[in-house]
Amino acid sequence: MTAPGELVGPLEPLAAGVARALVVDDEPSVRHALRRILAQMGFATIEAGDGGEAVSLLERDGTPTLVVSDLRMPGIDGLGLLRIVRERWPDTSVVMLSGMAETSVAIECLQEGAADFLLKPVSVGELQERVTRVLEKRALVQQNRFYQQYLERRVAEQAERIRELFLEGVQLLARALEAKDAYTRGHSIRVSRYAVATAERLGLSGLALDHIRLGGELHDIGKIGTREALLHKPSALTPEERSQIAEHPALGEQMLQPIARESPTVLRIVRSHHERIDGRGFPDGLAGPQIPMEARIVAVADSFDAMTTLRPYRAPLTPEAAIEELTRVAGSQLDADAVAAFAAAFPDPTLLPLSA
Repeated sequence: MTAPGELVGPLEPLAAGVARALVVDDEPSVRHALRRILAQMGFATIEAGDGGEAVSLLERDGTPTLVVSDLRMPGIDGLGLLRIVRERWPDTSVVMLSGMAETSVAIECLQEGAADFLLKPVSVGELQERVTRVLEKRALVQQNRFYQQYLERRVAEQAERIRELFLEGVQLLARALEAKDAYTRGHSIRVSRYAVATAERLGLSGLALDHIRLGGELHDIGKIGTREALLHKPSALTPEERSQIAEHPALGEQMLQPIARESPTVLRIVRSHHERIDGRGFPDGLAGPQIPMEARIVAVADSFDAMTTLRPYRAPLTPEAAIEELTRVAGSQLDADAVAAFAAAFPDPTLLPLSA
């Protein structure tokens, strides 16, 4: 096994965990001198006579900590090697050497990503000092990257926890609404199930279904602000009372806005599930394609469940009669495609109305 600081041959495998350096120069005496200096610093070193050989060694042995390369070499020269290393092994620091004291050459190397540029001949002290600085910079970059990744992971974890708390909070609100109105107990869950099944028939999937599922659960959340006397009234509502009931979509959106900014689809469902295709709905009088598709889907599910659930002012319809009514108002009150998709999905036994 290779010990830190020990010289190794060009094709000898390196031990895991050892700081490794690759010396590239077409002059054997220069390579040997550079290897000796780096070995004194604790590197296990390998060497190559040109850029092509260096690339082969890197492909075989993996990423070294450091590459020290001459600029002028046959085949792939130092600048070409630098570009390849920066592209394929970006964590490797590259120190360039040159016998030409031209500022433009040094600038080009640094612009291409070299960690440092030294003029030949290089003294032992200068090379060791420069390499030490390069390694310190490399360590800082890697620590910063690790810290950034740690922060991103923590932010993602916090965001997920906030999302979970949001879901728990709004679902508690939905349960609170159903506890307030015994006639609508289970309504939100049924609407959510019906809406998801309808959306699947229409080809929606993934996150879109998740939003519809949550929007279905929360669509009536604004009724928390409606007087119980109106919710439980056994007779027809007056125009003024209907106007108060009609406030619940906008109120629901307003309630959810601070905690559901990242779920605009849910907010659209809550606000627009009482809009009508003919433009005679509320709260905005939207018509046809102006109504979000997700809200049109929930509107069908909501209408069906309202018709098949016992209300203070009327007995429930049978599912068959409710579907006939949905079909009758398709294209005027409700979206025709959503009604057809719901009717196709309803024979699924899992969609049969839950006990109210």
